[in-house]
Formats: sequence, C-alpha cells, structure tokens
Amino acid sequence: MNENQPESIVEDADIQKLHLTRIYGRWLLVLLSWLTLMPWGLWQFRETFSLCQEHCTWAAIRAGMEFNPLATLAVTFSIGFLTSVLIWHSSYILRGGLSDKEKYYFAQEVKKIRTKGNKHFLWKWLEKK
Repeated sequence: MNENQPESIVEDADIQKLHLTRIYGRWLLVLLSWLTLMPWGLWQFRETFSLCQEHCTWAAIRAGMEFNPLATLAVTFSIGFLTSVLIWHSSYILRGGLSDKEKYYFAQEVKKIRTKGNKHFLWKWLEKK
C-alpha cells in the first residue's frame, strides 16, 4: 500500500481478510461443537438407543429426549449451529459476494480494529505492511 494514503482508507483486501476471518471463526466453532458437544450428547443417549433397538417409536425417542434435557440441548445446538452456518454461507455464495452495505460495515469494523491497535486480537491479521 502507498505510504502517502491516510489511515482512514480501507482497501477491499482488508475487508476480504476480515470477512474470511469471520468465515473461519464460524466454521471453527461448528467444528468445536461437533467434536465436544455432539459426542457427549450422543453418549448420554446410549440408553435411549438401546431402547430404540428393541422398540423404535416416537414415544421412545421423546422419552429419551425428556429424560436427557442437557444432551438434547447439546445435540440440538450442534445441529442447529451447523444448519445456520450452512445457510449463511450458502446465501453469501448465491448472492455472489458481499453487498455494499456489508462492505460498509466491514470497513467500519476494520477502522475500529486499526484504531484500537495492539489491544485488538485481530490487529496483527489486518496490520498494514
């Protein structure tokens, strides 16, 4: 970047870096939820699975979910979070990129990060070279 440009100018590359950071962050959280919450939740349902092997009915599934509310929450959160990130990412792909409004908000966020400097954890990622 040219040394004569003022600090307030935000390039498209900086906006793309911040957007890519958000994408990686969301997928990392999905991966973490599937590696931690999902196995624990499924393990809590082991008695329900054995009951469903003998008599698989909606009543057995519902009873298993009622008697394991935390496991139900963990499994539902993991599936719901994955679904929401997939829909969000698909809409971004189908639209063909960021809209002007989203670019404006990302530019404002880049300015805030640069204003905070070293105190912001993404500053090194967006640092001008």
